Amino acid sequence: MASTRLDPIDRKILAELQADGRMTNVELAKRVGISAPPCLRRVRTLEDSGYIKGYHAEVDAKELGFEVQVFAMVGLASQAETDLSAFEAQCDTWPLVRECHMLNGEVDFMLKCVAPDLSSFQSFLTGQLLTTPNVASVKTSLVIRGAKDQPGVPFDVLEDRLAKQA
Repeated sequence: MASTRLDPIDRKILAELQADGRMTNVELAKRVGISAPPCLRRVRTLEDSGYIKGYHAEVDAKELGFEVQVFAMVGLASQAETDLSAFEAQCDTWPLVRECHMLNGEVDFMLKCVAPDLSSFQSFLTGQLLTTPNVASVKTSLVIRGAKDQPGVPFDVLEDRLAKQA
């Protein structure tokens, strides 16, 4: 189902749930202007269609003792599909790696890592990441502070684009 096939109520449901995934179906229905039973049916359809991939709590990493956040730019010796897939599979096994993105350009992958301290990250870097087969280079940048962290998509941009197409 393409985004243009979603009606305005479906898009409003997605926007509301993206902003607050804990609200009750009754509250969601009220916010989007429909009754609860059809709202629940729409949510289930959006889940089944893959528009809603899950529901998560946003936890405070620092409160849990993860003081260090690092972005690692990884260059591979080979970009053959089997080698790219093998690296992605390896990333999936590393708990400190929270995000892994394949990029176009000088860097093959960008990893977002969290660690309790610099020593823990350094142990991961030297003991696992740098010793992984096919890893040719790693450049790291320590996060000093975050200025913006918004998950999801900007629904206002989607609505503006759809209005221009109409």
